[in-house]
Amino acid sequence: MDLSDNISAVGDATGAVLIIVENLPVPADRRVWQEATALHQAGYTVSVICPKGKGYDKAYEQIDGVHIYRHRRGVEGSSAVTYLFEYAVALFWEFVLSLKVAYRHGFDVLHACNPPDLIFLIGIFYKFFFGKKFLFDQHDPAPELYEVKFGRQDFFYSLLLLLERWTFRSADGGLATNLTLKQQAVKRGGMPPDRVWIVRSVPDLGRFTQAKPELSVRRTFRYLVGYVGMIAEQDGVDLLVKAMEHIVKHLHRTDIACLIIGDGPEAGRLRTLTGELGITDNVEFAGYISGDPLPAMLAACDIGVVPDPPNACNVVMSMIKVFEYMAIGLPFVLFDLPQARRDAGDAAVVVGKPTAQALGEGIVALLEDEAGRERMRNYGRERAYGEFQWEIEKRSLLAAYATLVPRRARNAGSAADTDAR
Repeated sequence: MDLSDNISAVGDATGAVLIIVENLPVPADRRVWQEATALHQAGYTVSVICPKGKGYDKAYEQIDGVHIYRHRRGVEGSSAVTYLFEYAVALFWEFVLSLKVAYRHGFDVLHACNPPDLIFLIGIFYKFFFGKKFLFDQHDPAPELYEVKFGRQDFFYSLLLLLERWTFRSADGGLATNLTLKQQAVKRGGMPPDRVWIVRSVPDLGRFTQAKPELSVRRTFRYLVGYVGMIAEQDGVDLLVKAMEHIVKHLHRTDIACLIIGDGPEAGRLRTLTGELGITDNVEFAGYISGDPLPAMLAACDIGVVPDPPNACNVVMSMIKVFEYMAIGLPFVLFDLPQARRDAGDAAVVVGKPTAQALGEGIVALLEDEAGRERMRNYGRERAYGEFQWEIEKRSLLAAYATLVPRRARNAGSAADTDAR
């Protein structure tokens, strides 16, 4: 049997999925990992192609039944041209590994996660030559992400809009993390509304329910402020560090510490900045944390913080940390981000000015409002356990697959059919 026969036959025989993600390794990418394991549990054969990363350097491994193929990450771009080169190299390896997956496991659906919006080129190849379905999972609006990073709407911004449009037009279906992005897919991408499913990036509540506070992270401080997430240019962690300087040096609150959980391209620079500002005693960088230690550390905090500044990208994003804070019962402070405000409701305090000083003062005000924190804590947990459960989001994911691959919906023994109903 040659490759062409295998692509057509193996996927049809097993009900298989290929997920491609470029910006994070798996299982570190929590959204992709939840989707992959949910599909595997529903009876699909699942393969994932992703870059290598710290702690995830094996070219192939199988975890919890999911086949993971990793490629070497190219030199990270610092300009529009180098980013394009980085993504082109990644696209090459993704295509090469997709041929390997097609031969070994086959697939019915190619599930592409952005950014960037280039994976549709691979999707088109398998869609038009082998009749496979193409599902676009939009994590971030790539044109807005470019605008934020480089501060301009130039040729490359227009090119990203075009690539996004081609991605939507070639996709058989789409996944969006919230209603705002779904509406964007319909209006800007021309997707039919009934072919875009909302699948929020919410945590596994079971891990958060059973979390016992890791009190050692509090050290000797009265209050502990927590942050969890990526540490990249658009995430605003520099504002958090500067807010801590304002808290310690200008408000003279040396009893407040900050725990920053996560990693990213800005982590080294911000560690250096913390030293230059003279607040290393009050700011701790824990690095990337996963599994049970993550909710245990968050449970030891008094409040959380969302330092992401308002910009073209952040105002439409649903942030995983918002759902994680609510799941653990952590009141938090954030800037005026419309989508994050909608997700958080009364679980958060909104800081009007997007400055480090305003953020610092908002943090202190919330820490001193014990009664308000208790109300927010109860509200957040109630909302998380009522609306933002992965079991609910999983049904939407499996409904999308049942629509794209209807023969599985007719399989009486299929878990996907049961959950989709």
